Amino acid sequence: MLPFRTSPAGDAALVVEVEARIDPLLNAWCVSLSQTLQQTLGTAVRDLVIGYCSLTVYYDPLTIDVAWLEEQVRNAAEHLSVESSSEGGVIDVPVCYGGDFGPDLADVATFAGCAEEVVIDLHAARDYRVYVLGFVPGFAYMAEVDPRIAIARRAVPRTHVPKGSVAIAAGQTGIYPAETPGGWNIIGRTPIEPYDPSRNQPVLFRPGDRVRFHRIDRHTFEELQRCRA
Repeated sequence: MLPFRTSPAGDAALVVEVEARIDPLLNAWCVSLSQTLQQTLGTAVRDLVIGYCSLTVYYDPLTIDVAWLEEQVRNAAEHLSVESSSEGGVIDVPVCYGGDFGPDLADVATFAGCAEEVVIDLHAARDYRVYVLGFVPGFAYMAEVDPRIAIARRAVPRTHVPKGSVAIAAGQTGIYPAETPGGWNIIGRTPIEPYDPSRNQPVLFRPGDRVRFHRIDRHTFEELQRCRA
């Protein structure tokens, strides 16, 4: 059993926390606890929000006794089996790297002391775990990028980052699901939609999913974009 603690977050939420670090095992524990509570508590909770190493349980304080809820949460956490949790999906993401789609690719290459092609190869060479969703709807924080290209956030954020931009910040990578301000280093762009409110499942990524990036050229990008229009 992993050591954990529970604490109130206002009058309508409980937070369950384990060790404060980004680690796939800790995050898998949080995903498993969320799945368990969803099955056992059902509508007794309003929402379950997974963090890197925490789970926030939202409830209605007018209808739910917090002492009872905390007992249920602690009992589930004490008997949790991460191995029994369902695996997340594997999502393939096409990316057109560099050029006007990746204005910071050269900076990442300079940081890494290598060619831009090597940065692309390193970024596309591994699977990334989705740890949390946040910032804007559909933005998935994924880790861990190769340490050689783990460049820090930009000193001066952009006021407008195009939708679909694939970017790096320190040990993480992510996709901007909408045009928004942002300070991550943009290395490419994808035609996929991380967030689409018209879909049955608006959010494409979920904590526990694995994401694979693969390179496409500009023509393929435009073709895929037209197909999704």
